[in-house]
Amino acid sequence: MASCSKSMVDCDRGSQPVLRMAVASFALCTLLALQTGCGGGGGSGGANTPPPGFADTTASSVPDAVTAAAASDSRIDLSWNASTDSGGSNLSGYRIYRDGATTVLATVNAPSTTYSDTGLTANTPYSYVVRAFDGAGNESAASATVSATTSMAAVTGVSGLDSRPSNTTCVAWERPASGAISLTRFTDLAFNASVAMLQAPRDNSRWFVVEQAGTVKQFNLPDPAAATTFIDISARVASGGELGLLGMAFHPNFPTDPRVFLSYTTGTSGQRVSRISAFRTSNGGATLNADQEEVLLSVNQPQDNHNGGNIVFGPDGFLYIGLGDGGGGGDDHGSNGNGQRLTTLLGKMLRIDVDGATPYAIPPGNPFAQNARCPAAGRASGECPEIYAWGFRNPWRWSFDRVNGDLWVGDVGQNLWEEVDRVTLGGNYGWRCREGAHDYNTSGTPACGAAQLIDPVAEYGHGGGSSITGGYVYRGSQPTALAGRFLFGDFNSGRIWAWIEENAAQPRAPTELLDTALNIASFGQGNDGELYVVDYGALYRIDFQATTGGSVPTKLSATGCVDPADARRPATGLIPYDINAPFWSDGATKDRWIGLPEGSKIAVRDSGDWDFPNGTVLMKNFSLGARLVETRLFMRHPDGGWGGFTYEWNAQQSDATLVRNGAVRDIGGQQWIFPSESQCSQCHTSAAGGALGLETAQLNRDFLYPQTSRNANELFTLNHIAVLSPPIPDPSTWPRMADPADTTAPLTERARAYLHTNCSQCHRPGGPTPSAMDLRYTTPLDRTGTCDAPPQSGDLGLGAAARLIAPGSATSSIVVNRANRRDGNAMPPLASNVIDTAGVALLTQWIDSLSGC
Repeated sequence: MASCSKSMVDCDRGSQPVLRMAVASFALCTLLALQTGCGGGGGSGGANTPPPGFADTTASSVPDAVTAAAASDSRIDLSWNASTDSGGSNLSGYRIYRDGATTVLATVNAPSTTYSDTGLTANTPYSYVVRAFDGAGNESAASATVSATTSMAAVTGVSGLDSRPSNTTCVAWERPASGAISLTRFTDLAFNASVAMLQAPRDNSRWFVVEQAGTVKQFNLPDPAAATTFIDISARVASGGELGLLGMAFHPNFPTDPRVFLSYTTGTSGQRVSRISAFRTSNGGATLNADQEEVLLSVNQPQDNHNGGNIVFGPDGFLYIGLGDGGGGGDDHGSNGNGQRLTTLLGKMLRIDVDGATPYAIPPGNPFAQNARCPAAGRASGECPEIYAWGFRNPWRWSFDRVNGDLWVGDVGQNLWEEVDRVTLGGNYGWRCREGAHDYNTSGTPACGAAQLIDPVAEYGHGGGSSITGGYVYRGSQPTALAGRFLFGDFNSGRIWAWIEENAAQPRAPTELLDTALNIASFGQGNDGELYVVDYGALYRIDFQATTGGSVPTKLSATGCVDPADARRPATGLIPYDINAPFWSDGATKDRWIGLPEGSKIAVRDSGDWDFPNGTVLMKNFSLGARLVETRLFMRHPDGGWGGFTYEWNAQQSDATLVRNGAVRDIGGQQWIFPSESQCSQCHTSAAGGALGLETAQLNRDFLYPQTSRNANELFTLNHIAVLSPPIPDPSTWPRMADPADTTAPLTERARAYLHTNCSQCHRPGGPTPSAMDLRYTTPLDRTGTCDAPPQSGDLGLGAAARLIAPGSATSSIVVNRANRRDGNAMPPLASNVIDTAGVALLTQWIDSLSGC
């Protein structure tokens, strides 16, 4: 009643002339309240016809506390709190929507706040939203989305195998010998996204490790129990992907001069800045004072990637700074790109004097030293005096030879080539005119015509890796023929090379030393000249000594993994399996087996991922039509590292031969890719546990076992033969991944399964890609880092509307665009020449159906 009397007009807009009569207003309002529920709460659920002329446009409140729970293998029960309605037409009821559909699944009359969805498919996820509606037809906004998975139908108790097969032949061999170095773990300390390690001048007892999120950790030798914080500036650092705290350098006269210089990115998306700042030590040099920052140099970054970020004092005492081309793809920044444009600091090696002036002076020998300092955004004309050399795409890691002062730079490539440059004052190293020693964009870059371009001293193609990490010239004391050679690696493939010109099998070909399973983010050099590898979380010392290892069988028939009498058949000790959501392999059909060493078991993690014992071999056959094309063996060597080997089948289908370093063959008019050993490691990432596809949600399915001709659940079977630890006796208690090709499954689940299988091995926490995407099946969409997120590596021509996933617009979504191409921007980026048209259609349908994140 009080609600009614405060606004007579709201009671019945059609009776305004009468309601203006103050004497009758209270009585009339009371009568109308009884008739229309003015000021009241929920209704009876029946028709609520408002008086003539009434215009209720106020929707009921959004249903809250919505829950969904599986009641059986075919029913899910929903409940929610009652909505309220203040518009005058009374609450009528609720409408239920399932799996993102726009059509109503069911209508529930008020005051009921429950609903049971029946006739569902067993072990299948479903999602729901609830909307309230009133008598005037107004519908509330959608409630929060809730999901539930129906339980699995009762397990039959039938195992596809009676017992565990004995496997004594298909066991991983020793890692092949691969060079004159080996790695030893340097301390047991673990770090968070470590990107650099170094020592202070003349202090051999202490090491410093730069963590990308914005901290520097320190530890003392010889046996550190823990690392302490040297400085923490994470609050001002923009990190993730290629952003973050990227470089650190002690003043050459440290600690007499107490300054330590840091290179980091800051700012928000679209307003990124690369910053070089000086900090001073406090507490007798124990820490850096984060509150006293002297900003020396700021450079605006148009994109989030290609920031470079390494800083090093040269033998001349000047500070050198490496900056990338500003990001995106192809240096699409103006007519010449930033690499060739001398009015910007991007795409350059810079040199400044931090002692000659405040904030810095220009060394007189710089090519354009006579000009005024460049502003953060560059300038319209006049070369920047900070420039030392130019024509770089992303000089991520580089160093000086401590003996002769040579500057060695590893410059990250675009689509095909990674390069090593020996950089000299005033040199132009080619980007974007050239990628490595090869033309890239000469006709579209006017500066290329008159430029004197310097080719790299070494390069390698993307069959060996795809993200070079520059290292050091070895000047330590270990006896080795590699003394005086430049060592470097690759972040994605984990390979380590040396540049030995006289050993090059072809011009600029480096010598491979070691194939590791690491993500090599950087190298470190001690004050004694010894070298270290910085994995993205751990440190390793390089030991210069000949390594020993196993030999690789050149014939599949000699591996012990196939029937000696018929190489087309697996060895009797292998366990066959299949998965719910298969990886796209250019239309090939695949058969899969597990070879477990005798007595060993598969560890089942709480996350549903599986961890395989050393010695495991995973075998997969690829067929195009009736023709066997390739057999891949992916194995966990006795030392715990994973390695991949591929065999090409002969025309007679009698045996297959080892393919080294990858190959492309014409198979019935289709260009089939045999991946190299390093490409296997690029997809089978350490972040994903090495083995792909073998996880609980993928093998929770029925499979026809050829040994017994029984159709049985794979998890039940593996548990029955006692190879899982802990066991999974009842698969109905575990999730089941959707098959992307199963049109009866919910659209969202199919699309997320596709992204999980084809993308999440790299796009996940700790993965090797320069992005923060997490495309695992279990990650909610709004936490994947993709939904309505602008691209950080170029828009691929989609324009300002481009998003990684643009809800409601597949045409503006980078994820779909990359899946629908087979060039340097393709996804997946390796081992595929054929677009998965069905997969593209699935992603398109799903993204177009999204109304938000």
